[in-house]
Formats: sequence, structure tokens, C-alpha cells
Amino acid sequence: MRDEEFRRLADFRLLLRQFQSFSEHAAQALGLTSLQYQTLLAIKAHHESWPLTVTALAQVLLIKHNSAVGLVDRIEQLGLVTRHQLESDRRNVVVELTERGRRTVERLATQHRAELRRVAVTLGRHVHRFAKARTSA
Repeated sequence: MRDEEFRRLADFRLLLRQFQSFSEHAAQALGLTSLQYQTLLAIKAHHESWPLTVTALAQVLLIKHNSAVGLVDRIEQLGLVTRHQLESDRRNVVVELTERGRRTVERLATQHRAELRRVAVTLGRHVHRFAKARTSA
């Protein structure tokens, strides 16, 4: 790779890290961790015909099941989610947002969307350059 490509990668990583930092601070302002916000977002975005279980949530978040259980414990204590066992299979625990959880994730998602709109042009430029470099290589 040429030095220019290393600079592009470094600039791209910086942009990603800046967005992650924004996300962490936005979540912190509401008393959450970035992973807790990501969890709320995953629950809100779940659109399958079956309920979201803790097992499925762990898979979506790319974490171990026991970590997901602890994560759900903490956000349940904050009043952001509820959980209950599936009647058809009591081994599966379903996670759902509370009204407070819905309001919280909507507030944070609105802030994140605004930040993404702010960085979209720069982000798109990076993606375009990487795609172009790949097809011409």
C-alpha cells in the first residue's frame, strides 16, 4: 500500500472513533453506556415475527449469552426494559422496551442521526475512495 492509502485509512479510523466518542458521550449524558444504548437500539430495531430473546440479543450484539444477561439486568434496573419467559418455551427469555426505554432510545437515535448527517459527506467520500481503490487494484 502507498502512504496515501495509509493516510486514508487513518483518517477513516479517526472519523469512526470520533463518532464512537460522540455516541459514548450522548449515552453518558442519559446515564447509559454506549453498549446499553446499542442494546436498546437493537431491541427497538428488532422486526422479526418472533420476540427478541436474550440469546438472540447476544448474537446481535456479538457478545456471550452471560454478558447479555448481565446487560439486560442492568438496563432492566434502570426501568428501560422488561423481560418475561415465552409461554411456548419457558427456557427462552424475551426482552422488550418499556415506555421509558422507547423514549430514551428515540432521543439518542435522533441525536445519532443528526451526527451521522453531519459526517455523512466525509464518510461517503472515504467509502467511495476505498471502493474505487479496490476495483482499480
